[in-house]
Amino acid sequence: MATLRPGMDFGMTEPHREAELDNKPAGGDGSLLVLSLLSLLVGVGAGLVGAAFRLALERADQLRNALIAWAHGKSVAGILLVSAACAAATAIAAWLVRRFSPHASGSGIPHVEAVLKRELPPAPLSLLPVKFVGGALAIGSGLALGREGPSVQMGASVGHLVGKLFRRDWPDCRVLLAAGAGAGLATAFNAPIAGAVFVLEELVRCFETRIALAALGASATAMWVARLFIRAQPDFSVDPMAFTGSQVSILFLVLGVVAGLVAVAYNRTLLAAIAAAGRLERWPVELRAGLVGGAVGVLAWFAPDLVGGGEPLTQQTLSGLISASVLSIVLPLRFGLGAVSYATRTPGGLFAPLLVLGAQLGLLFGLGCRLMLPGLDTPPVAFAVVGMAAFFTGVVRAPVTGIVLIIEMTAGFTLLLPMMGACFTAMLVPTLLRNEPIYDSLREGKP
Repeated sequence: MATLRPGMDFGMTEPHREAELDNKPAGGDGSLLVLSLLSLLVGVGAGLVGAAFRLALERADQLRNALIAWAHGKSVAGILLVSAACAAATAIAAWLVRRFSPHASGSGIPHVEAVLKRELPPAPLSLLPVKFVGGALAIGSGLALGREGPSVQMGASVGHLVGKLFRRDWPDCRVLLAAGAGAGLATAFNAPIAGAVFVLEELVRCFETRIALAALGASATAMWVARLFIRAQPDFSVDPMAFTGSQVSILFLVLGVVAGLVAVAYNRTLLAAIAAAGRLERWPVELRAGLVGGAVGVLAWFAPDLVGGGEPLTQQTLSGLISASVLSIVLPLRFGLGAVSYATRTPGGLFAPLLVLGAQLGLLFGLGCRLMLPGLDTPPVAFAVVGMAAFFTGVVRAPVTGIVLIIEMTAGFTLLLPMMGACFTAMLVPTLLRNEPIYDSLREGKP
């Protein structure tokens, strides 16, 4: 006799039959056509939500910068005001999560993966406003968090909602949920191909025709809708670069090794920060988040460019406007800030902070190579672009997503081969060191 698991509202059966049900053909061509049409609807919803979230974050950044500029004329009182405002914003974000939707904490991608694996039920609809408002408050306050995590989880919620509204069974809801998650990533980074690839490589980790079809449809539609409100150009502007010669291939392999080692350190630091926050559980979560937010506010008063998701900082790095001496200070600062920010458990993702660190690591490596090899004709910025893909791969262990994402965000297709080599070694090193991908560790609750 079939048994139902508590909390599951979509008719789960016994565990040994779950995989078979998840991957069943589900009714032939007619059902596939309906699913495909629904994936377009999911893309419309995810695109609208993702575009609105991007615009909200841009507005939040503008308000924070305006407050900081005004506070600079108020001396000590200005510092206290900025710190208090950032502390209040992060505390409210933490309160919203605790009070209304615990699954909205952090990136949300581990939760989406757990739902797709049927380890957790889908989050209720209340997650959408909590993730949206909480993410805008947390990232807008200056925490080093990314917009992609909330966009992915909100997109997944849109996908599941569409499936339930049209009375689809769980296998179809699962497909739409995954497609919505990919559409969310596509909207977050203006990268539709990466959104579809992310679904197959990271979320379901296999090729399923139905999911691939739905992910392509949802990601493409999400971008068509989102580009009615946001710019269509790649997120980062990088000067065109020539194809690199084979003689510098070894340098990109070495960069991958360095990125892999730093990725291991970052994963361990992030988990250690979460564990440390957990040992302070006797303190209200709002107090813990507020203390971090207040400290970030002080940093923002002195160096406003160093806080937040980091897109402007990444653009400065990719433009080669940061010197090696500045990088040696900013890189470790952002390294620690990302881990501490994520430990607040407010809504916010990991991708954008990873791209900042990868670009800075790559540029620092490229500047070092130029210093040691004066005849090197490969610009340091090329190493910054490749470093983004390599560091992402080392942390997340999704190399194809990383390569496609960076190519779409920078239009750097001439660096495809160096990216492949660097991602190869960046993935090899953590694997040999038995360091688990970050989302696996977060999903399994390993501090």
